[in-house]
Amino acid sequence: MSSRTRSHKVRAGSSTVRIPRQSRWRRSSTPFVVVVPERPPLSLELLAWFARLLWRHRIRLAPLALATAAWPLTALLHALAWWSGLLFAVAAVLPLGWMVHVNAHRPAGQSASRWRLMSAAVITAAMGWLALAASFGPTTDPLPLTWLLITITTQTGWSVLRRMPASRPASRKETH
Repeated sequence: MSSRTRSHKVRAGSSTVRIPRQSRWRRSSTPFVVVVPERPPLSLELLAWFARLLWRHRIRLAPLALATAAWPLTALLHALAWWSGLLFAVAAVLPLGWMVHVNAHRPAGQSASRWRLMSAAVITAAMGWLALAASFGPTTDPLPLTWLLITITTQTGWSVLRRMPASRPASRKETH
């Protein structure tokens, strides 16, 4: 059997198929069928493009992803164990305790103290929202607006912090 009549393996999803040459004197050879797959619909291509865009910028969108995941999580916790809000309420106080401890043991300049205060305040607000949403449900009247404000604040702060250059690398003594 010559190489012209053998079938060739075609890559999956390929729309180009090599057709073997037909000899002029053998008109009675068996016909062949070329199947060309359809193009995916435009909506599927747009969805794939959007998924690739989200995947490429996944680190930039981390606070938004966490906030979006927190909404159904708190709805589930509210339905199954409303008392879990009490645990989140205790955990909401921890960032403020951390800030007091760090400022007492590692004094810093005004700028660093401001960043510590802001990060502790935002984390406390987010944990407070988790506590309230797990206890009373995430759709209770002021909680959706609070969720939106906390999400915008954390996403903005995250974007600003990611763009800021490091002032200096931390020394070995500071990391331990």
